[in-house]
Amino acid sequence: MLVFLFRFLSVFPLPVLHALGAALGWLVYLISPSYRRRLRSNLELAGYGAHLRSAIAESGKAIVELPFVWCAQQERVTRHVTMENWELVQRQLDSGRGIVFLTPHLGCFELTAQQVSLRQELTVMYRPPRKSALKPLVEGARARQNMHLAPANLSGVRMLVKALRGGQPVGVLPDQVPQEGEGVWAPFFGRPAYTMTLPAKLAQLGKADILLTYAERLPGGRGYVIRFVPFEGELSGTATEQAASINRAMEALIARCPSQYFWSYNRYKRPQGVAAPEAEAVA
Repeated sequence: MLVFLFRFLSVFPLPVLHALGAALGWLVYLISPSYRRRLRSNLELAGYGAHLRSAIAESGKAIVELPFVWCAQQERVTRHVTMENWELVQRQLDSGRGIVFLTPHLGCFELTAQQVSLRQELTVMYRPPRKSALKPLVEGARARQNMHLAPANLSGVRMLVKALRGGQPVGVLPDQVPQEGEGVWAPFFGRPAYTMTLPAKLAQLGKADILLTYAERLPGGRGYVIRFVPFEGELSGTATEQAASINRAMEALIARCPSQYFWSYNRYKRPQGVAAPEAEAVA
C-alpha cells in the first residue's frame, strides 16, 4: 500500500508536492507538541529562531518530495537538478584518491547520492528503516544506478574502506547519532552531541579526502542545486578533536540554508549505554 501511495504521488509536479509538503509541515507542527518543542528548541539553540516559519514548511517538503525522488523516472528527476562545483569532484577522481562525501540532514539529502551515482560508482552507508514496510521502498530507491549499500556494521566499514582504496567515493551522513562505542561527545551548535568518529577514520584508512555536499531546495518547486564544498577542517589530534572539526564544518554548511536543516531530529540524544558528557554528568 505504501509503495502504491509513493508511486501515485510521484506523478505529481514537484511544485504541487512541495505545496502539499509545506501544508503537511504546518499540520504536524500544530498537532504534535513534542515535535513542536524539539523543532523550536533546536532552532533557537543554534541561533536560527527567526527561521521558524520557513523551517516548518521545509520540513514538510522534505517528506512529501520523497515519492518524486525515489519513484519518479530518473530522467525526470535529473531535469530538476543543477550541479555546482562538480569540477571539485572530478579533479579528485582524476587524481586516483577516494572521496568521503559528508552530507548532513540538509535540504534534499536523499538526492545527493542518487545524482552522484549517475556519474560515478558510489558506496553509501545504509541503516535499514525502523518500519519494515519502508524497507523495500527505501532499498529499491537507493540501490539504483551505480550506488552500492554498505550495512552500518563492521563489514560495511570494510566495504567503504575497500572502495576508497580503489579510488572510489563513499557517502556518510555525519550528523546521524551513532551507537555506543562508535562516537564521541563533541560540540554541535554549542551543545554536546554524540558524534560518529567514522568519517575521519575512513579518510585516514582509505587515504582519501573529505568533500562536503548538500542539495538545496529551490523555492516554488523549481528544483534543486547540489553543491560541493571543500572541507577546510583539520583531522589531526584526538577522535574528539576530529569530530569537533567535522561538526564545525556541518554548522557552516547549515548556515547556507538554515531553514532546510532537519531540526526536528533528536541530534542531542544519548544512545543506550553511552555515559553522559562530563558537563552534563557533573550537573
